[in-house]
Amino acid sequence: MSKLSRGWIAAGVLALLIALLIGFLAVRYPEALAGRDGQISLTHSLLILAFVGGSLFLRGRLPVGHVVRYALIWVALGAGLVLAYSFRFEAASLGERVMAELVPHRGQETAAGVVIRAGDHGHFVVEAEVDGQPLRYLVDTGASDVVLSPADADRLGFDRAALDFSRTYRTANGTVRGAPVRLGRIAIGSVVVEDVRASVNGAEMQRSLLGMSFLSRLRGYEVRDDRLILKP
Repeated sequence: MSKLSRGWIAAGVLALLIALLIGFLAVRYPEALAGRDGQISLTHSLLILAFVGGSLFLRGRLPVGHVVRYALIWVALGAGLVLAYSFRFEAASLGERVMAELVPHRGQETAAGVVIRAGDHGHFVVEAEVDGQPLRYLVDTGASDVVLSPADADRLGFDRAALDFSRTYRTANGTVRGAPVRLGRIAIGSVVVEDVRASVNGAEMQRSLLGMSFLSRLRGYEVRDDRLILKP
């Protein structure tokens, strides 16, 4: 068999493999070829591939066996990319579950709501975005308000010297004073509450508290085993 004949056979095999791959993609992702831009992009890519591949094959630079082998490798790579794209949402969900196990304060988005795992101490600590700042709160259903520690109040830009510490709170550690403030936005994943009543604690505290002024604004919340579910 002449080199020219082998080149035409190789080109035919490659064209068949590419046609099968394009057919699969067209069935799996019909929206990609529905628009004019997608069709032009595909045609442009095919012309480049045909020009480069045809030049090599017709000149007989590659044996038929090598051509078929390389074509199968490229088709396999393309199929692998398609599979990876197809399972991208499952992969993202798996990643969120792994992160939830490793970092309990990071909420996991589920159909039921945002799920937070209890820490080793048995309490629920959640990371929230408060007016653009990431803060960690201890969830406390016994606290009537969201309570900011002095350090977190500073991070949010409150001038403690100008605040009025006129509220009195009775806690397990005794009576403390608090200054009423308003928080523009608290977001925990898809759970978002705006214009939240809060107070700045007058004494140092280890962590801010996520109290009922936030929790009561949700559609609901519940504890299942070691998981807290916040329902937006």
